[in-house]
Amino acid sequence: MSYQEPLGRAGYIRPQQGRLIAGVCAGIARRWGMTPWTARVLFLLLALLPGPILVIYVLAWIFMPAESAVWRPEPPQP
Repeated sequence: MSYQEPLGRAGYIRPQQGRLIAGVCAGIARRWGMTPWTARVLFLLLALLPGPILVIYVLAWIFMPAESAVWRPEPPQP
């Protein structure tokens, strides 16, 4: 089991198209059905508050699989 598999199974995947930096906001937006710009604005607003939002972004960059990654969801076993 890959360290990226749990987030990939949950639908958090960094897309190839629509990235600005790493695709974290675009992947979160796709998962929650919003536009990437909405997710980016929310991220920037959260960055203005005290807290570890930049650390969370870097961790999401590491743990969210890229769309082009070798990891693919396995089909359910009967």
